[in-house]
Amino acid sequence: MKGDLSKEDLYESVKTLVECEIPHIHLDQHKLFTLFSIAFQYILFQSTKNPGAYIFRIEDSQLADKLAKKSKDPSTRKFLQSLLVPRKLKYGKSMFFLDFFHIGSWNLTKDIKPEKLKGAIIVKNTSSKPMEFIDLEDGEEDIMASLPKNYFLTTLQENMPKTITIAFEEEFDGVETVSFPFIKKDKPQSISGVTIGKDIDWDHLDD
Repeated sequence: MKGDLSKEDLYESVKTLVECEIPHIHLDQHKLFTLFSIAFQYILFQSTKNPGAYIFRIEDSQLADKLAKKSKDPSTRKFLQSLLVPRKLKYGKSMFFLDFFHIGSWNLTKDIKPEKLKGAIIVKNTSSKPMEFIDLEDGEEDIMASLPKNYFLTTLQENMPKTITIAFEEEFDGVETVSFPFIKKDKPQSISGVTIGKDIDWDHLDD
């Protein structure tokens, strides 16, 4: 696929994560699909060395579908495409789970024994109100409104020995940022006096 990561960049980036001893990592560069491929290949590697349960928590099903189509290496795309429908997939001696930023999707993951949890990838889109995208029926209680800030992440950090959060221009407690030098920061571009600013939809820049 045009624009896929080179084997060298993917290898060196995964190696960076393997050698990183930080338990909770934040990848905050703007190349969403590139970062997901790196994080996924790292988690896949870890699953062979440390079998157990691994969770992909993606903001919503629409973003999961985009990642399955636009991630920057073929094995990442193929794996996520296989995971989308059952949301549970065995690989080697490990089990992978997919859920979203709404606790109604956590049925597969909420009862996993803590000792089996080994790692997670959390992927946040550019929307400003995660966990608030489901319409309520009349009289239905909004259980999401009472949840603590960034609950989609903190609930995993409580028991996960390793988490990788992918989110552009976001801040989270208890995480440290890791960057990859081959991803260059885009310079703002001016067209007829108009500057492209922070409100750009970064998801579509990584095609």
